[in-house]
Amino acid sequence: MKKIVAFAGSNSSTSINKQLVEFTLTYFEGFEIQLLDLNDFEMPMFSVDKEKENGYPETAYKFREEIEKADAIICSLAEHNRNYTAVFKNTIDWCSRIDINIFGDKPMLLMSTSPGGYGAGNAMNSGKILLPRCGAEIIETFSLPSFDKNFSKEKITDKALKTELEEKISTFKNKL
Repeated sequence: MKKIVAFAGSNSSTSINKQLVEFTLTYFEGFEIQLLDLNDFEMPMFSVDKEKENGYPETAYKFREEIEKADAIICSLAEHNRNYTAVFKNTIDWCSRIDINIFGDKPMLLMSTSPGGYGAGNAMNSGKILLPRCGAEIIETFSLPSFDKNFSKEKITDKALKTELEEKISTFKNKL
């Protein structure tokens, strides 16, 4: 059985990106699923001084261990100030110091959503540059615009957007 490790690039308890990930995971029946919460991998703000003084946080190793167990990754990036969140960047910063190949050349479905019409497209675009350098093989991407308008009762309500995600999930599954 293939294992999917999924997470939202957010530490918000009401993360809309986590909701998008949870919805997406409903399409992976027959897979072993593990949904990570970045709050479970809290780390101090990265600095070379902290690295020299204390080494790497244990939670950086734990995050990497969970990713290593995966056959594929699903990630949805939240956006703050036109980029991915500080918690996501900090996680990548610490984990990449251990080894830049965080995602082990595993297939990834990269997503994003936001309340605005661009659907966290800036975070998505930044992720498309960063994540392959960290060992993610991005197979498909999906951005859900206007979350509050297009997502309700734990599902995508816009028929065209739902169909688009389903097609991308199908392509992603075919690469596993």
